[in-house]
Amino acid sequence: MAKNIGFKSYCWAVGTTSYRTDDFNMNIEWQLALLKEFWGLPKNKGKSWKGNNDLQADYYAFLQEKGFVSGAANRPDKDAREKTSGLRDIGLLDDDRNITEAGEALLKISQSKDFSSDNLLEIPKDSYLYFKQLLKTTNDVDGKNVRPFVVFLYVIAKLEYLTYEEFTYLLPLCVDRETTEKIIQSMIMSRNGELNYEDILLSVLMEMDNYKSALQRFQEEIVTEELICSVGMNRKSAKYDKPYYPLYCLLKKIAVDQENVAAEFYDAVEKLTNKKVRRAWHKYFFRSTARNVMKREGLSVLNDVPILKAKDENEFKKEFFRIMHLFKAKATLSDYFDLNRRYFKITDTVIFEEHKVRLDVLSKSYVEMVSDCFPLFAFMQTDVLQKNVSLEKIHPALEIDAGQLYQRLGAALGKDIADKESAKKVIRDERYVRFNKLIDERFDRDALISLLQHFEERNDDAIRAMVTDNADIPTIFEYVLGIIWYIISERKGDVLAFMNLSLEADLLPKTHAGGGEADIVWKYEKSNRYPDHTLLLEATLADGSNQRRMEMEPVSRHLGEYCLNHPLEEAYCVFITPYLHINVISDFRTRKNAVYYNTTGEDYITGMKILPLQTSELKNLLRFDVKYPQLYQMLDKAYYSDEAPKEWYENNIVKEIRTYGRFE
Repeated sequence: MAKNIGFKSYCWAVGTTSYRTDDFNMNIEWQLALLKEFWGLPKNKGKSWKGNNDLQADYYAFLQEKGFVSGAANRPDKDAREKTSGLRDIGLLDDDRNITEAGEALLKISQSKDFSSDNLLEIPKDSYLYFKQLLKTTNDVDGKNVRPFVVFLYVIAKLEYLTYEEFTYLLPLCVDRETTEKIIQSMIMSRNGELNYEDILLSVLMEMDNYKSALQRFQEEIVTEELICSVGMNRKSAKYDKPYYPLYCLLKKIAVDQENVAAEFYDAVEKLTNKKVRRAWHKYFFRSTARNVMKREGLSVLNDVPILKAKDENEFKKEFFRIMHLFKAKATLSDYFDLNRRYFKITDTVIFEEHKVRLDVLSKSYVEMVSDCFPLFAFMQTDVLQKNVSLEKIHPALEIDAGQLYQRLGAALGKDIADKESAKKVIRDERYVRFNKLIDERFDRDALISLLQHFEERNDDAIRAMVTDNADIPTIFEYVLGIIWYIISERKGDVLAFMNLSLEADLLPKTHAGGGEADIVWKYEKSNRYPDHTLLLEATLADGSNQRRMEMEPVSRHLGEYCLNHPLEEAYCVFITPYLHINVISDFRTRKNAVYYNTTGEDYITGMKILPLQTSELKNLLRFDVKYPQLYQMLDKAYYSDEAPKEWYENNIVKEIRTYGRFE
């Protein structure tokens, strides 16, 4: 009987793969609030979470009741543990799922709805707390302590950036100082064309004792199903590796005996249980997976890969072993990519774009200044994970002088940066360079029109795929409208401030548990086509009676309050929705002559300028490349029209916009 060779962990990951939720920021904040409420229930006072399956199931039921989860889990207690384990891992909860000092600090930020920056890195308050928590977060990898985020910062300080392949398949292998330094050097060699990331991944695995022992046994013994299962070292159970035995036998017939069993080999690959592994075998071996092609071409359908040219059985076995474990490891590591990405992104210091991972401009300068200290604590635990402490308490070298940071930033950008205000301006300018590039590459006119169509049809999955999965659909709608209006306004104006949305470091939107606060408030300076004025852009996806109930009062109230608070400004509102209800149009038209009072009734304004706009018309504005000066004059003319509401919109908005099509 073949002695079992145990699996040993070889990589790290932040959080758990069972909790990869959309709206990540929002769900963390929401769940902290729900846990606080759950523990506050009289029936839960004094209860312990550990080993208490009934309490854990009760928490899952509580999440269902609050709308945090839908459906019914087969094992609600297990699901409850999975929902909370990631928050425990980063120190927001303790082992008993009580909110820690750090968790309370995040909850306070969330409930205040004040996410403004108050820190050296000029990132939002919540992001800075996440940054500190991830600097402390530790993984146990086969008895070795490693802080994933610290290792990431150290590696990226050495290499400037990581490709997605490096981030996915190599970075998580950095579990100790020696391996980390080797991988950094291997990445440099890879970029020079001397290695590829698969070679590096395999070299790390093959240095591990269990892989060495498994390969030796595989080469020395007669191959049986039992041996395959032993040297497969499956993380879950050896039985999952049983399909590799017929696959091995058929591949040997092809390579050694030149038997035409390509179709049978394909069928054996199809029985591999892991989809990612199965796809990797397909891609590696087959030029085509079509049955008729296999039948016609025989063994010629197979790619020219080393294992099919093995000189002897020993070489064949070695290559089979390497392929089997390479594809297994890649599947595991690719599962962790999205998880690590989500956690790293919540710091708002890491940018994922153009197939590269890098730090934003100020964070990069900071990390370069402190990177020499990272090896001092990257591979050890901390005793302050659950505390909300300063950078200095995490490690003294992390606390630096702001003036020195600004000098470093200035040197990196070739600019004179003397103080915080000049640093903010440089950061803002850099953000706009990236934002305009983002629009050019991802949100051109056709993409925006397509997105508006998806909003009209509520193709939420398509919307998330095109924009982000870290924001809810209403927030994404406001974000897309902000980009559209920026384009209509000829890319003038501080749109990133006007949108009043929380944005990640990659300038995509994110949603917080409290919901989006307000609408887009756009400031226009005087031109020869319009005066100084302010535009409030209000947006909703509600339709029918819901639109009447939810939007008629808030829209007029927002504009009314703005006008009362800014009596010297000209201000008006554009209300945008995929489907305009006729009575919403009617209500807004009556506001033209309505009186709006403040809460005491002592102050008032007469008349409010509210113009409704359906996304179908917004699409035409994009198609016809209409710019804001034209649009302002059209809307201003429409406002003063005295037609009845039903005819007013068709004649003054729809038909007028269509006239611009003549100039295409």
